[in-house]
Amino acid sequence: MGLSIREKYADMFKSLANFSVAAAKIDETNVYQKENPKTRKLMDKLVEDNMAPGSRLEGKENFKAFLDAVKAGKHGLILMEHYSNTDLPALCYLLEHDLGDEGKDLSKRIVAIAGMKLNEANPMVRAFAESFTRVVIYPTRSLDKAEANAQTEEERIAEEKRARAINLASMRAMDKCKRDGEVILVFPSGTRYRPGHPETKRGLREIDSYLRMFDVMILVTINGSALTIDMNNPDDMLADICEPAVQVFAASPVIECKPFRKEYLATLPADEADPKQKMIDHVMELFDKQHDEIEKIK
Repeated sequence: MGLSIREKYADMFKSLANFSVAAAKIDETNVYQKENPKTRKLMDKLVEDNMAPGSRLEGKENFKAFLDAVKAGKHGLILMEHYSNTDLPALCYLLEHDLGDEGKDLSKRIVAIAGMKLNEANPMVRAFAESFTRVVIYPTRSLDKAEANAQTEEERIAEEKRARAINLASMRAMDKCKRDGEVILVFPSGTRYRPGHPETKRGLREIDSYLRMFDVMILVTINGSALTIDMNNPDDMLADICEPAVQVFAASPVIECKPFRKEYLATLPADEADPKQKMIDHVMELFDKQHDEIEKIK
């Protein structure tokens, strides 16, 4: 078994901490956080160390078609599987090294939706995360946990108010990103997949709103990861086990969001109790199919 990322990159993380400038507390004034070029260089080195030969993009023509649509004025969305905290860094690395100038252009446009835990839980995780441009949100799961842990009704109400303020600011930031030609990247499961815990791979019903907000999207699957969650410490992101691996990131053909959503919802019974969840369940089925197809040729 390999070393934890904390052990293997202890010296690098010292440098990351020195370069870190991101806010340790999220509020409605700082939800849009631009990439830190200094920490990005270190993260690229970490990714490069762990890209085994054979790592690549699949469906390059789909990445290019998606970029063309965005450059033509379409609002673009990337939905991506989520296995580790190197998913976004590895995608950007491969785009920039495997797709020429177009890949570099697309990589620079990506703005990831990130939970505030990445900023607030640990200074090292924060330094890791700020290598990439993000819009920070207050996830529903985090609010549920905060409300359950609230000691008083006043504390619970205050946390709800904070969540509303942050997420309203996040929606405004996303709208500006769209207008500026940036691309929003979302992990529809909202968390990393943990083997043996299928609930961590279930899509969040909130993703349905993204399908209504954007014009075009691609589904990006990930086969192979350099990081493995330590199931003895699943909430400690720096305990993840680090080992080089063949990593294949594949893009679906470009999907027109609104027609895609409309056509699928039309197949549901009129009395369907939760069409939003059914919609994202369908998206996750498409992920599984694409993932399995790539695994056969990996």
